[in-house]
Amino acid sequence: MADTSTPRIELLGVSKSFPGVRALENVELRLNAGEVHALLGENGAGKSTLIKIMTGAVPRDAGEIRLDGRPVQIGTTADARALGISTVYQEVNLIPTMTVTKNLTLERQPRRFGLISWRRARALARQRLKRLNLEIDTEKPLGSYSVAIQQLVAIARALEDDTRVLVLDEPTASLDATETELLFQIVRDLKASGIAIVFITHFLDQVYQIADRISVLRNGRLVGTGPTAELPRLKLISLMLGRELGTVEAHLASHASLASGEPVLAAKGLGRRRTMAPFDLSLRAGEVVGLAGLLGSGRTETAKLLFGAIRPDSGELVLDGKPVPHNSPRQSLRSGVAFCPEDRKAEGLLGELSVRENIMLALQTKRGWLRRLGRDEQKRLAQEMIKALAIATPDAEKPVGQLSGGNQQKVVLARSLASQPKVLILDEPTRGIDVGAHADVVRLIRRLCSEGLALLVASSELDELVAVSDRVAVLRDRRKVGEMAGADITRENIIRTIAGR
Repeated sequence: MADTSTPRIELLGVSKSFPGVRALENVELRLNAGEVHALLGENGAGKSTLIKIMTGAVPRDAGEIRLDGRPVQIGTTADARALGISTVYQEVNLIPTMTVTKNLTLERQPRRFGLISWRRARALARQRLKRLNLEIDTEKPLGSYSVAIQQLVAIARALEDDTRVLVLDEPTASLDATETELLFQIVRDLKASGIAIVFITHFLDQVYQIADRISVLRNGRLVGTGPTAELPRLKLISLMLGRELGTVEAHLASHASLASGEPVLAAKGLGRRRTMAPFDLSLRAGEVVGLAGLLGSGRTETAKLLFGAIRPDSGELVLDGKPVPHNSPRQSLRSGVAFCPEDRKAEGLLGELSVRENIMLALQTKRGWLRRLGRDEQKRLAQEMIKALAIATPDAEKPVGQLSGGNQQKVVLARSLASQPKVLILDEPTRGIDVGAHADVVRLIRRLCSEGLALLVASSELDELVAVSDRVAVLRDRRKVGEMAGADITRENIIRTIAGR
Protein backbone atom coordinates (compact mmCIF):
# COMPACT_ATOMS: atom_id res chain seq x y z
CA MET A 1 0.00 0.00 0.00
CA ALA A 2 1.20 3.52 -0.73
CA ASP A 3 2.42 5.92 1.98
CA THR A 4 -0.55 7.00 4.07
CA SER A 5 1.06 9.63 6.30
CA THR A 6 -1.01 12.32 4.54
CA PRO A 7 -4.48 11.25 3.38
CA ARG A 8 -5.09 11.50 -0.34
CA ILE A 9 -8.43 13.21 0.28
CA GLU A 10 -10.15 14.40 3.46
CA LEU A 11 -13.71 15.59 4.04
CA LEU A 12 -13.79 17.43 7.37
CA GLY A 13 -16.93 18.49 9.23
CA VAL A 14 -19.08 18.20 6.10
CA SER A 15 -22.77 19.03 6.53
CA LYS A 16 -25.61 19.29 4.04
CA SER A 17 -29.33 19.97 4.36
CA PHE A 18 -32.14 19.84 1.87
CA PRO A 19 -35.64 21.24 2.53
CA GLY A 20 -36.91 19.34 5.56
CA VAL A 21 -33.99 16.87 5.56
CA ARG A 22 -30.62 16.90 7.29
CA ALA A 23 -28.70 14.75 4.83
CA LEU A 24 -25.24 15.00 6.42
CA GLU A 25 -24.14 16.26 9.82
CA ASN A 26 -20.49 16.98 10.59
CA VAL A 27 -19.18 13.98 8.64
CA GLU A 28 -15.47 13.27 8.38
CA LEU A 29 -13.99 10.88 5.84
CA ARG A 30 -10.33 10.22 5.09
CA LEU A 31 -9.03 8.18 2.16
CA ASN A 32 -5.42 7.12 1.78
CA ALA A 33 -3.52 6.73 -1.47
CA GLY A 34 -3.36 3.13 -2.61
CA GLU A 35 -6.31 1.84 -0.57
CA VAL A 36 -9.82 0.60 -1.22
CA HIS A 37 -12.18 2.29 1.23
CA ALA A 38 -15.69 0.85 1.51
CA LEU A 39 -18.46 3.37 2.23
CA LEU A 40 -21.50 1.58 3.66
CA GLY A 41 -24.95 2.45 4.96
CA GLU A 42 -28.62 1.76 4.39
CA ASN A 43 -30.97 3.86 2.25
CA GLY A 44 -30.99 7.47 3.43
CA ALA A 45 -27.70 7.11 5.30
CA GLY A 46 -26.10 9.92 3.28
CA LYS A 47 -23.66 7.99 1.05
CA SER A 48 -24.87 9.49 -2.21
CA THR A 49 -24.89 13.03 -0.84
CA LEU A 50 -21.35 12.66 0.52
CA ILE A 51 -20.06 11.35 -2.81
CA LYS A 52 -21.83 14.11 -4.73
CA ILE A 53 -20.14 16.70 -2.52
CA MET A 54 -16.76 15.04 -3.05
CA THR A 55 -17.24 15.03 -6.83
CA GLY A 56 -18.75 18.52 -7.15
CA ALA A 57 -22.28 17.47 -8.08
CA VAL A 58 -23.75 19.02 -4.90
CA PRO A 59 -22.36 21.97 -2.87
CA ARG A 60 -21.72 21.47 0.83
CA ASP A 61 -23.26 23.75 3.46
CA ALA A 62 -20.31 23.47 5.82
CA GLY A 63 -16.97 21.74 6.14
CA GLU A 64 -13.72 21.51 4.24
CA ILE A 65 -12.19 19.27 1.57
CA ARG A 66 -8.43 18.68 1.42
CA LEU A 67 -6.53 16.93 -1.33
CA ASP A 68 -3.06 15.69 -0.41
CA GLY A 69 -3.19 17.93 2.67
CA ARG A 70 -4.16 21.14 0.83
CA PRO A 71 -7.63 22.75 1.01
CA VAL A 72 -9.45 22.67 -2.34
CA GLN A 73 -12.67 24.15 -3.66
CA ILE A 74 -14.87 21.73 -5.59
CA GLY A 75 -17.86 23.63 -6.92
CA THR A 76 -18.58 21.59 -10.05
CA THR A 77 -17.91 18.14 -11.46
CA ALA A 78 -15.42 19.80 -13.82
CA ASP A 79 -13.51 21.09 -10.77
CA ALA A 80 -13.40 17.54 -9.39
CA ARG A 81 -12.14 16.06 -12.65
CA ALA A 82 -9.47 18.76 -12.90
CA LEU A 83 -8.27 17.74 -9.44
CA GLY A 84 -8.16 14.05 -10.42
CA ILE A 85 -11.42 12.90 -8.78
CA SER A 86 -13.55 10.62 -10.98
CA THR A 87 -16.75 8.63 -10.49
CA VAL A 88 -18.22 5.50 -12.07
CA TYR A 89 -21.89 5.05 -11.26
CA GLN A 90 -23.89 1.84 -10.88
CA GLU A 91 -25.74 2.40 -14.15
CA VAL A 92 -23.16 2.51 -16.92
CA ASN A 93 -23.47 6.08 -18.17
CA LEU A 94 -22.36 5.35 -21.72
CA ILE A 95 -24.08 4.92 -25.08
CA PRO A 96 -24.44 1.23 -26.02
CA THR A 97 -25.15 1.87 -29.72
CA MET A 98 -21.89 3.75 -30.20
CA THR A 99 -18.52 2.07 -30.62
CA VAL A 100 -16.14 1.60 -27.73
CA THR A 101 -13.82 4.18 -29.30
CA LYS A 102 -16.54 6.81 -29.49
CA ASN A 103 -17.62 6.14 -25.92
CA LEU A 104 -14.07 6.44 -24.61
CA THR A 105 -13.33 9.67 -26.50
CA LEU A 106 -16.75 11.34 -26.41
CA GLU A 107 -16.24 15.10 -25.94
CA ARG A 108 -12.49 14.43 -25.89
CA GLN A 109 -11.84 13.49 -29.52
CA PRO A 110 -8.37 14.37 -30.79
CA ARG A 111 -8.53 16.77 -33.71
CA ARG A 112 -6.36 17.70 -36.64
CA PHE A 113 -7.01 20.79 -38.71
CA GLY A 114 -10.32 21.15 -36.91
CA LEU A 115 -11.52 17.64 -37.83
CA ILE A 116 -11.72 14.57 -35.62
CA SER A 117 -8.78 12.24 -36.14
CA TRP A 118 -10.33 8.82 -35.76
CA ARG A 119 -6.96 7.13 -36.18
CA ARG A 120 -5.67 8.96 -33.11
CA ALA A 121 -9.02 8.38 -31.33
CA ARG A 122 -8.69 4.62 -31.83
CA ALA A 123 -5.13 4.72 -30.55
CA LEU A 124 -6.25 6.72 -27.51
CA ALA A 125 -9.06 4.22 -26.83
CA ARG A 126 -6.66 1.27 -26.99
CA GLN A 127 -4.27 3.12 -24.68
CA ARG A 128 -7.04 3.68 -22.11
CA LEU A 129 -8.05 0.01 -22.23
CA LYS A 130 -4.45 -1.18 -22.02
CA ARG A 131 -4.20 0.48 -18.61
CA LEU A 132 -6.84 -2.03 -17.45
CA ASN A 133 -5.25 -4.93 -19.38
CA LEU A 134 -8.42 -5.11 -21.46
CA GLU A 135 -8.09 -6.14 -25.10
CA ILE A 136 -11.32 -5.80 -27.09
CA ASP A 137 -12.32 -4.59 -30.54
CA THR A 138 -12.83 -0.87 -30.01
CA GLU A 139 -14.82 -0.54 -33.25
CA LYS A 140 -17.65 -2.78 -32.07
CA PRO A 141 -20.72 -1.22 -30.41
CA LEU A 142 -20.34 -1.07 -26.64
CA GLY A 143 -23.73 -2.80 -26.23
CA SER A 144 -22.38 -5.94 -27.94
CA TYR A 145 -20.21 -6.64 -24.90
CA SER A 146 -21.18 -8.04 -21.52
CA VAL A 147 -22.21 -5.79 -18.63
CA ALA A 148 -18.84 -6.49 -17.00
CA ILE A 149 -16.91 -5.26 -20.04
CA GLN A 150 -19.17 -2.20 -20.24
CA GLN A 151 -18.40 -1.49 -16.59
CA LEU A 152 -14.66 -1.73 -17.27
CA VAL A 153 -15.00 0.61 -20.26
CA ALA A 154 -16.78 3.08 -17.97
CA ILE A 155 -13.83 2.87 -15.56
CA ALA A 156 -11.39 3.32 -18.44
CA ARG A 157 -13.27 6.46 -19.50
CA ALA A 158 -13.25 7.81 -15.94
CA LEU A 159 -9.51 7.31 -15.50
CA GLU A 160 -7.16 10.11 -16.54
CA ASP A 161 -3.39 10.09 -16.35
CA ASP A 162 -3.62 12.20 -13.19
CA THR A 163 -6.54 10.41 -11.49
CA ARG A 164 -5.98 10.42 -7.74
CA VAL A 165 -9.40 9.41 -6.40
CA LEU A 166 -11.82 6.98 -8.05
CA VAL A 167 -15.36 6.46 -6.75
CA LEU A 168 -17.03 3.15 -7.69
CA ASP A 169 -20.75 3.28 -6.91
CA GLU A 170 -22.23 -0.25 -6.80
CA PRO A 171 -19.93 -1.47 -9.59
CA THR A 172 -20.81 -5.16 -9.10
CA ALA A 173 -24.60 -4.78 -8.86
CA SER A 174 -25.17 -6.44 -12.26
CA LEU A 175 -22.16 -8.76 -12.36
CA ASP A 176 -21.89 -12.47 -11.67
CA ALA A 177 -19.10 -14.01 -9.58
CA THR A 178 -16.63 -14.44 -12.46
CA GLU A 179 -17.20 -10.92 -13.75
CA THR A 180 -16.88 -9.52 -10.23
CA GLU A 181 -13.49 -11.18 -9.79
CA LEU A 182 -12.37 -9.67 -13.13
CA LEU A 183 -13.38 -6.23 -11.88
CA PHE A 184 -11.67 -6.79 -8.54
CA GLN A 185 -8.39 -7.62 -10.25
CA ILE A 186 -8.59 -4.28 -12.06
CA VAL A 187 -9.35 -2.56 -8.75
CA ARG A 188 -6.30 -4.18 -7.15
CA ASP A 189 -4.11 -2.99 -10.04
CA LEU A 190 -5.44 0.56 -9.70
CA LYS A 191 -4.86 0.43 -5.96
CA ALA A 192 -1.26 -0.69 -6.54
CA SER A 193 -0.74 2.37 -8.75
CA GLY A 194 -1.55 4.63 -5.80
CA ILE A 195 -5.16 5.60 -6.58
CA ALA A 196 -7.50 6.01 -3.61
CA ILE A 197 -10.68 4.08 -4.35
CA VAL A 198 -14.07 4.59 -2.72
CA PHE A 199 -16.08 1.37 -3.01
CA ILE A 200 -19.83 1.61 -2.39
CA THR A 201 -21.69 -1.68 -2.19
CA HIS A 202 -24.30 -3.63 -0.26
CA PHE A 203 -22.52 -6.98 -0.69
CA LEU A 204 -20.73 -7.66 2.60
CA ASP A 205 -18.80 -10.63 1.24
CA GLN A 206 -17.27 -8.31 -1.36
CA VAL A 207 -16.41 -5.70 1.26
CA TYR A 208 -14.31 -8.21 3.18
CA GLN A 209 -12.79 -9.44 -0.05
CA ILE A 210 -11.61 -6.13 -1.52
CA ALA A 211 -11.69 -3.30 1.06
CA ASP A 212 -8.79 -2.19 3.26
CA ARG A 213 -10.92 0.09 5.45
CA ILE A 214 -14.62 0.67 6.06
CA SER A 215 -16.65 3.75 6.99
CA VAL A 216 -20.32 3.47 7.95
CA LEU A 217 -22.93 6.22 7.66
CA ARG A 218 -26.30 6.14 9.38
CA ASN A 219 -28.91 8.88 9.28
CA GLY A 220 -26.41 11.37 7.87
CA ARG A 221 -23.72 10.75 10.48
CA LEU A 222 -20.47 8.82 10.49
CA VAL A 223 -21.01 6.07 13.08
CA GLY A 224 -17.87 4.02 12.61
CA THR A 225 -14.64 3.70 10.63
CA GLY A 226 -11.63 1.44 10.77
CA PRO A 227 -9.56 -1.31 9.12
CA THR A 228 -11.66 -4.09 7.63
CA ALA A 229 -9.69 -6.73 9.53
CA GLU A 230 -10.67 -5.10 12.84
CA LEU A 231 -14.40 -4.78 12.11
CA PRO A 232 -16.25 -8.10 12.58
CA ARG A 233 -19.40 -8.63 10.55
CA LEU A 234 -21.71 -8.57 13.55
CA LYS A 235 -20.38 -5.21 14.64
CA LEU A 236 -20.54 -3.86 11.08
CA ILE A 237 -24.16 -4.88 10.64
CA SER A 238 -25.10 -3.42 14.01
CA LEU A 239 -23.45 -0.13 13.00
CA MET A 240 -25.41 -0.08 9.75
CA LEU A 241 -28.77 -0.93 11.26
CA GLY A 242 -28.46 0.85 14.62
CA ARG A 243 -31.23 0.60 17.18
CA GLU A 244 -33.28 3.54 15.99
CA LEU A 245 -35.98 1.36 14.47
CA GLY A 246 -39.57 2.53 15.25
CA THR A 247 -41.21 0.82 18.23
CA VAL A 248 -44.03 -1.56 17.51
CA GLU A 249 -46.67 -2.47 20.03
CA ALA A 250 -47.03 -6.20 19.59
CA HIS A 251 -44.46 -8.93 19.97
CA LEU A 252 -44.10 -12.40 18.58
CA ALA A 253 -44.73 -13.96 21.98
CA SER A 254 -48.37 -12.88 21.80
CA HIS A 255 -48.76 -13.84 18.16
CA ALA A 256 -50.11 -17.32 17.66
CA SER A 257 -49.78 -18.43 14.05
CA LEU A 258 -52.97 -19.36 12.26
CA ALA A 259 -51.14 -20.95 9.36
CA SER A 260 -52.39 -24.33 8.28
CA GLY A 261 -52.64 -26.66 5.31
CA GLU A 262 -50.71 -26.66 2.09
CA PRO A 263 -48.91 -23.52 0.88
CA VAL A 264 -51.02 -21.03 -1.04
CA LEU A 265 -47.91 -19.82 -2.88
CA ALA A 266 -44.60 -21.66 -3.17
CA ALA A 267 -41.36 -20.91 -4.97
CA LYS A 268 -39.20 -23.90 -5.88
CA GLY A 269 -35.71 -23.01 -7.09
CA LEU A 270 -37.08 -19.69 -8.35
CA GLY A 271 -34.43 -17.23 -9.47
CA ARG A 272 -32.94 -15.07 -12.16
CA ARG A 273 -29.28 -14.81 -13.17
CA ARG A 274 -27.59 -11.60 -11.99
CA THR A 275 -30.71 -10.74 -10.00
CA MET A 276 -31.46 -13.43 -7.38
CA ALA A 277 -30.01 -16.86 -6.74
CA PRO A 278 -32.56 -19.71 -6.89
CA PHE A 279 -34.54 -20.00 -3.67
CA ASP A 280 -37.33 -22.00 -2.05
CA LEU A 281 -40.06 -20.18 -0.13
CA SER A 282 -43.65 -21.00 0.83
CA LEU A 283 -46.61 -18.98 2.12
CA ARG A 284 -49.63 -20.44 3.92
CA ALA A 285 -53.01 -18.94 4.70
CA GLY A 286 -52.99 -17.06 8.00
CA GLU A 287 -49.20 -16.80 8.06
CA VAL A 288 -46.81 -13.84 7.95
CA VAL A 289 -43.43 -14.60 6.41
CA GLY A 290 -40.79 -11.90 6.80
CA LEU A 291 -37.92 -11.18 4.42
CA ALA A 292 -34.86 -9.85 6.27
CA GLY A 293 -31.57 -8.61 4.90
CA LEU A 294 -29.50 -5.53 4.33
CA LEU A 295 -30.15 -3.15 1.47
CA GLY A 296 -29.14 -4.93 -1.73
CA SER A 297 -29.62 -8.39 -0.22
CA GLY A 298 -32.45 -9.25 -2.64
CA ARG A 299 -35.59 -8.45 -0.65
CA THR A 300 -37.28 -6.46 -3.42
CA GLU A 301 -36.06 -8.86 -6.11
CA THR A 302 -37.57 -11.82 -4.21
CA ALA A 303 -40.89 -10.01 -3.83
CA LYS A 304 -41.00 -9.08 -7.52
CA LEU A 305 -40.10 -12.60 -8.63
CA LEU A 306 -43.02 -13.96 -6.62
CA PHE A 307 -45.38 -11.33 -8.06
CA GLY A 308 -44.18 -11.72 -11.64
CA ALA A 309 -42.76 -8.19 -11.96
CA ILE A 310 -39.38 -9.87 -12.62
CA ARG A 311 -39.44 -12.86 -14.98
CA PRO A 312 -37.50 -15.82 -13.54
CA ASP A 313 -35.15 -17.93 -15.66
CA SER A 314 -35.00 -20.88 -13.25
CA GLY A 315 -37.34 -22.83 -10.99
CA GLU A 316 -41.10 -22.67 -10.77
CA LEU A 317 -43.89 -20.91 -8.92
CA VAL A 318 -46.80 -22.93 -7.56
CA LEU A 319 -50.14 -21.31 -6.70
CA ASP A 320 -52.82 -23.39 -4.95
CA GLY A 321 -50.89 -26.53 -5.86
CA LYS A 322 -50.72 -25.71 -9.60
CA PRO A 323 -47.59 -24.55 -11.44
CA VAL A 324 -47.69 -21.01 -12.87
CA PRO A 325 -45.82 -21.30 -16.19
CA HIS A 326 -45.67 -17.66 -17.29
CA ASN A 327 -46.32 -15.36 -14.38
CA SER A 328 -46.91 -11.62 -14.76
CA PRO A 329 -48.34 -8.85 -12.56
CA ARG A 330 -51.66 -9.02 -14.39
CA GLN A 331 -51.87 -12.80 -14.01
CA SER A 332 -50.90 -12.51 -10.33
CA LEU A 333 -53.66 -10.00 -9.65
CA ARG A 334 -56.24 -12.16 -11.41
CA SER A 335 -55.02 -15.18 -9.39
CA GLY A 336 -55.37 -13.36 -6.08
CA VAL A 337 -51.78 -12.23 -5.48
CA ALA A 338 -51.33 -8.51 -4.71
CA PHE A 339 -48.14 -6.47 -4.32
CA CYS A 340 -47.40 -3.20 -2.51
CA PRO A 341 -44.06 -1.85 -3.84
CA GLU A 342 -41.39 -0.12 -1.79
CA ASP A 343 -41.34 3.03 -3.93
CA ARG A 344 -44.97 4.09 -3.61
CA LYS A 345 -44.51 7.26 -5.68
CA ALA A 346 -42.72 5.69 -8.65
CA GLU A 347 -44.39 2.26 -8.69
CA GLY A 348 -47.39 2.37 -6.36
CA LEU A 349 -49.45 5.49 -7.04
CA LEU A 350 -50.55 7.85 -9.77
CA GLY A 351 -50.28 11.15 -7.94
CA GLU A 352 -52.58 13.11 -10.24
CA LEU A 353 -55.42 10.62 -9.88
CA SER A 354 -57.85 10.70 -6.97
CA VAL A 355 -57.79 8.46 -3.93
CA ARG A 356 -60.80 6.61 -5.37
CA GLU A 357 -59.15 6.02 -8.74
CA ASN A 358 -55.93 4.74 -7.18
CA ILE A 359 -57.81 2.36 -4.88
CA MET A 360 -59.76 0.91 -7.81
CA LEU A 361 -56.79 0.22 -10.11
CA ALA A 362 -55.94 -3.29 -8.90
CA LEU A 363 -59.54 -4.46 -8.71
CA GLN A 364 -60.28 -3.15 -12.19
CA THR A 365 -57.17 -4.88 -13.52
CA LYS A 366 -58.27 -8.12 -11.87
CA ARG A 367 -61.75 -7.87 -13.44
CA GLY A 368 -60.47 -6.84 -16.85
CA TRP A 369 -61.38 -3.65 -18.68
CA LEU A 370 -64.44 -5.21 -20.33
CA ARG A 371 -66.08 -5.53 -16.90
CA ARG A 372 -65.77 -1.94 -15.79
CA LEU A 373 -66.69 -0.92 -12.28
CA GLY A 374 -69.52 1.59 -12.12
CA ARG A 375 -68.91 4.99 -10.54
CA ASP A 376 -71.27 4.29 -7.62
CA GLU A 377 -69.57 0.95 -6.93
CA GLN A 378 -66.18 2.65 -7.02
CA LYS A 379 -67.31 5.27 -4.51
CA ARG A 380 -68.74 2.65 -2.18
CA LEU A 381 -65.60 0.49 -2.20
CA ALA A 382 -63.32 3.51 -1.85
CA GLN A 383 -65.26 4.75 1.17
CA GLU A 384 -65.08 1.30 2.75
CA MET A 385 -61.30 1.24 2.33
CA ILE A 386 -60.90 4.82 3.58
CA LYS A 387 -62.87 3.95 6.71
CA ALA A 388 -61.23 0.57 7.27
CA LEU A 389 -57.68 1.97 7.04
CA ALA A 390 -58.45 5.37 8.60
CA ILE A 391 -57.08 7.22 5.56
CA ALA A 392 -56.98 10.94 6.40
CA THR A 393 -58.55 12.61 3.38
CA PRO A 394 -61.48 15.06 3.12
CA ASP A 395 -63.04 12.90 0.40
CA ALA A 396 -62.26 10.12 -2.05
CA GLU A 397 -61.80 12.58 -4.93
CA LYS A 398 -58.75 14.32 -3.48
CA PRO A 399 -55.60 13.77 -5.60
CA VAL A 400 -53.55 11.12 -3.83
CA GLY A 401 -50.35 13.10 -4.38
CA GLN A 402 -51.63 15.71 -1.93
CA LEU A 403 -51.86 13.27 0.97
CA SER A 404 -49.16 12.71 3.59
CA GLY A 405 -46.67 9.88 3.12
CA GLY A 406 -48.41 7.69 5.68
CA ASN A 407 -51.79 8.14 4.06
CA GLN A 408 -50.34 7.48 0.61
CA GLN A 409 -48.98 4.21 1.97
CA LYS A 410 -52.44 3.34 3.28
CA VAL A 411 -53.91 4.04 -0.17
CA VAL A 412 -51.40 1.57 -1.69
CA LEU A 413 -52.55 -1.01 0.86
CA ALA A 414 -56.20 -0.17 0.22
CA ARG A 415 -55.72 -0.70 -3.51
CA SER A 416 -54.32 -4.18 -2.89
CA LEU A 417 -56.98 -5.11 -0.33
CA ALA A 418 -59.82 -3.91 -2.57
CA SER A 419 -58.87 -6.67 -5.02
CA GLN A 420 -59.57 -9.23 -2.25
CA PRO A 421 -56.27 -11.12 -2.57
CA LYS A 422 -55.40 -14.39 -0.89
CA VAL A 423 -51.68 -13.52 -0.93
CA LEU A 424 -50.39 -10.03 -0.16
CA ILE A 425 -46.75 -9.08 -0.71
CA LEU A 426 -45.62 -5.95 1.17
CA ASP A 427 -42.23 -4.43 0.30
CA GLU A 428 -41.10 -2.01 3.05
CA PRO A 429 -44.69 -1.26 4.14
CA THR A 430 -43.67 1.31 6.78
CA ARG A 431 -40.78 3.13 5.06
CA GLY A 432 -41.02 6.90 5.15
CA ILE A 433 -44.13 7.16 7.31
CA ASP A 434 -44.61 8.67 10.75
CA VAL A 435 -44.83 6.71 14.01
CA GLY A 436 -48.64 6.80 14.16
CA ALA A 437 -49.07 5.50 10.63
CA HIS A 438 -46.33 2.93 11.31
CA ALA A 439 -48.31 1.49 14.22
CA ASP A 440 -51.50 1.46 12.11
CA VAL A 441 -49.78 -0.55 9.37
CA VAL A 442 -48.27 -3.03 11.84
CA ARG A 443 -51.70 -3.56 13.45
CA LEU A 444 -53.20 -4.03 9.99
CA ILE A 445 -50.65 -6.72 9.13
CA ARG A 446 -51.54 -8.60 12.30
CA ARG A 447 -55.28 -8.30 11.62
CA LEU A 448 -54.96 -9.48 8.01
CA CYS A 449 -53.05 -12.51 9.20
CA SER A 450 -55.78 -13.33 11.73
CA GLU A 451 -58.33 -13.21 8.89
CA GLY A 452 -56.50 -15.93 6.94
CA LEU A 453 -54.56 -13.90 4.39
CA ALA A 454 -51.06 -15.12 3.49
CA LEU A 455 -48.60 -12.25 3.86
CA LEU A 456 -45.01 -11.74 2.79
CA VAL A 457 -43.40 -8.71 4.45
CA ALA A 458 -40.02 -7.50 3.20
CA SER A 459 -38.53 -4.99 5.61
CA SER A 460 -35.23 -3.50 6.73
CA GLU A 461 -36.71 -2.88 10.20
CA LEU A 462 -35.79 -5.95 12.22
CA ASP A 463 -37.99 -5.06 15.20
CA GLU A 464 -40.94 -4.89 12.82
CA LEU A 465 -40.21 -8.35 11.43
CA VAL A 466 -39.77 -9.82 14.89
CA ALA A 467 -43.13 -8.35 15.90
CA VAL A 468 -45.23 -9.61 12.99
CA SER A 469 -43.59 -12.72 11.53
CA ASP A 470 -44.36 -16.41 12.00
CA ARG A 471 -41.32 -17.26 9.91
CA VAL A 472 -38.42 -15.15 8.64
CA ALA A 473 -36.34 -15.88 5.56
CA VAL A 474 -32.93 -14.21 5.73
CA LEU A 475 -31.19 -12.95 2.58
CA ARG A 476 -27.60 -11.94 1.93
CA ASP A 477 -25.94 -10.92 -1.32
CA ARG A 478 -29.04 -11.88 -3.35
CA ARG A 479 -29.44 -15.37 -2.02
CA LYS A 480 -31.46 -16.96 0.76
CA VAL A 481 -29.07 -17.94 3.55
CA GLY A 482 -31.40 -19.02 6.33
CA GLU A 483 -34.90 -19.35 7.73
CA MET A 484 -36.21 -19.27 11.29
CA ALA A 485 -39.59 -19.65 12.99
CA GLY A 486 -41.39 -19.09 16.27
CA ALA A 487 -39.26 -18.31 19.31
CA ASP A 488 -36.09 -18.40 17.17
CA ILE A 489 -37.12 -15.13 15.53
CA THR A 490 -35.05 -12.58 17.41
CA ARG A 491 -33.14 -9.53 16.33
CA GLU A 492 -29.88 -11.16 17.38
CA ASN A 493 -30.53 -14.36 15.43
CA ILE A 494 -31.42 -12.40 12.30
CA ILE A 495 -28.24 -10.32 12.53
CA ARG A 496 -26.11 -13.43 13.09
CA THR A 497 -27.65 -15.11 10.05
CA ILE A 498 -27.09 -12.03 7.89
CA ALA A 499 -23.48 -12.04 9.06
CA GLY A 500 -23.12 -15.70 8.10
CA ARG A 501 -22.85 -17.04 11.64
